[in-house]
Amino acid sequence: MTGTSRFADGRLLVVAFEGWNDAGEAASNVARALVDAFDMTTLAELDGEAYIDFQFNRPQAAHDDEGNSILVWPRILLHGAPPVATPVADVSGEVVTSDGASDGGLLVLLGAEPSRSWRSFAAEIVDLADVHDVTGVVFLGAMLADVPHTRPISIYVGSENTDVRNELDVERSTYEGPVGILSVLGQALEEAGVPTLSIWASVPHYVHNAPSPKASLAILEKVEELTGVDIPRGDLVEEAAAWEAGIDALAADDEDMAGYIEQLEQARDTVDSPEASGEAIAQEFERYLRRRDGKSGDDPWRPPAQ
Repeated sequence: MTGTSRFADGRLLVVAFEGWNDAGEAASNVARALVDAFDMTTLAELDGEAYIDFQFNRPQAAHDDEGNSILVWPRILLHGAPPVATPVADVSGEVVTSDGASDGGLLVLLGAEPSRSWRSFAAEIVDLADVHDVTGVVFLGAMLADVPHTRPISIYVGSENTDVRNELDVERSTYEGPVGILSVLGQALEEAGVPTLSIWASVPHYVHNAPSPKASLAILEKVEELTGVDIPRGDLVEEAAAWEAGIDALAADDEDMAGYIEQLEQARDTVDSPEASGEAIAQEFERYLRRRDGKSGDDPWRPPAQ
């Protein structure tokens, strides 16, 4: 990993949860892409019994390779590069090897969104960050929004950390209202001295049932831009194009849908115009947050609790 900033020069933990913070599976798919691209292994598993409500996030029936029935339980896993053998010398001076810590500069926390005991969960994540020498945390999220699929995916970046905001030229939210687990984790980590950064994508609400590779690609590109981590795209570019073409085909057969998308395009083009002020864009986004009223997940620009 080659950092482009002081924030990126240390060891980063990328966090994404399936659930309300993950519209179109955009955030979790980026986290999975990181795990696959860097051939990460499981370093730790958090106790699902303590944090996951299995009535809300149920285990799945499946079959193993021998055809036996099994249950696949929701999990929350910390991923990283596998431990490496470190040469050391024994008392006789002979060089031997011992298992060392992972030398990878990137970790990924991925899994089902915890449903309960959020403060205990946050404390455990702070401990894991300390054990694995994490120097910065990047939260990934995706929210449903009144945006057209035909325009570039809107990406919002924010931080509660003054140094990170100044270094990366990102904003701090003035939002007040319901929050989710990412905000709870962010406050706990900041209080522990670990700087955090939030990256959120806006997913068109009228296609929320399908995975959104275009949103995943936008998040991935922003992660790469801000952290300096070179991330393989895999099939995301082709999948994003196919996703957009598929929605175009649906809209072509639905006059109401096509008209609605045209309205969203006009609104987006107005916001993107050179005449639009930063304050006007911020006000429009805050209006969206208040309409949402916390029902679609965490908010990426939350003021610190007083």
